[in-house]
Amino acid sequence: AALTFDDGPHPESTPRLLEILKDHQAHATFFLIGQEAQQHRWLVERIGQAGHAVGNHSWDHKSFPLLNGRERRAQIRACNKAIAPYGQRIFRPPYGDQTLASRLDALLMRHQVITWNRVAYDWLDHDADWIADKIVSKITPGDVILFHDTLYTMIEERYADREPVFEAVKMIIERIGDRFRFVTIPELFRYGRPRRQIWRKKTDPDWLNKLKLR
Repeated sequence: AALTFDDGPHPESTPRLLEILKDHQAHATFFLIGQEAQQHRWLVERIGQAGHAVGNHSWDHKSFPLLNGRERRAQIRACNKAIAPYGQRIFRPPYGDQTLASRLDALLMRHQVITWNRVAYDWLDHDADWIADKIVSKITPGDVILFHDTLYTMIEERYADREPVFEAVKMIIERIGDRFRFVTIPELFRYGRPRRQIWRKKTDPDWLNKLKLR
């Protein structure tokens, strides 16, 4: 199964998570925001050299359906530059928002779009037990699990606390580590064919306007 983490890197929370993964001999995929990666180049290097996969999560986390094609391609291109040389040709659209046009732009940039089929809902104020139980009770082989090592945008500032996420990740690995191995997205693809589905999603612009930047 694949643990994936969006919205980083963050100079405080990302190193904490990397230590947890190292202690449990688990690998993950980090979908990084270019603007943050550019500011914290040392973290991009640390993630890549630890054997984790680095993916593209846009330059500044704008919803792609609200941008035109040239803006979308510029977002992907700028993020690629910030995460080089560790970035791979995998892309996760901000908020999971995607239209046919934005999907074609990612394809034009030679990126494979990676979404998810398990959600930790860690952008809300659930505790570690709730998050861990949510994943452990439903996980199946081949799952792609959505987490956030930090939140680039949030509904309320109190949701920025990542401590429940750190504890939940440890609990998940410790509870099912005898049955599951946690690998990167590229490695997961080597074990089987990706599950494809139609994925069209648009977030309400009014809701997006209420979000607060980290």
